[in-house]
Amino acid sequence: MLEMKKIKNHFQKEAEIFDGLIRTLIPNYEEMIEALAGVLPFHPREHVSILDLGSGTGNVSWAIKKRFPQAHLTCLDLAENMIQNTRHKLAEYGEVDYVVGDLRDLDAVEEYDAVVSSLAIHHLSRDEQRSFYSQIYTALKGGGVFYNADNLQSSSESLNQFYLEKWRKFMLQYHSPKEVEAVWLARHHQEDHPQPLTDHLDWLKEAGFQDLDVVWKHYYFGVYGARK
Repeated sequence: MLEMKKIKNHFQKEAEIFDGLIRTLIPNYEEMIEALAGVLPFHPREHVSILDLGSGTGNVSWAIKKRFPQAHLTCLDLAENMIQNTRHKLAEYGEVDYVVGDLRDLDAVEEYDAVVSSLAIHHLSRDEQRSFYSQIYTALKGGGVFYNADNLQSSSESLNQFYLEKWRKFMLQYHSPKEVEAVWLARHHQEDHPQPLTDHLDWLKEAGFQDLDVVWKHYYFGVYGARK
């Protein structure tokens, strides 16, 4: 719990600069978000219910609302400042609920046509990530889908080092070597718990999901998901 409070404090402080900052920390960030929103299998005017877990400043929610303006969207985030930014970003849209809370407290039953998340689940421990897929499965209606954009390790240590070096080189385009090492990579090693993509797919299958697939991948980052 102490770790999650630390993470919440970081995001509270960074809410105002998040949208600019994230593009200097995550390679191909916009392409990743477009892949996540674009893969949702709905008609543009369909009235569907979608939950965005760890919605941040609302970049995923905004991309979804552009495509599915009739969707009922629930944005859930741990940091109230992030939720306030999401409210501002989605001000022109109706049918949006905003919830300040811990994604681990998800207890919905067959309520959503889709559950999405981006750069949030990796904050959970390995065991929490594994069990969390069962909670997501329960929250989905029959035929509903789940897609996640996140840090994804390789099953190979040599590939993990390759991924990290690619990521480091990207961040060095925008930040000093000292900041990259002492702030961003240090925080990543202390607070994040990325797991191998193959494990995520195994855990989804274990929870009951089918039609598992990887939608988009760029070294250490990817979008994957499945259907209930």
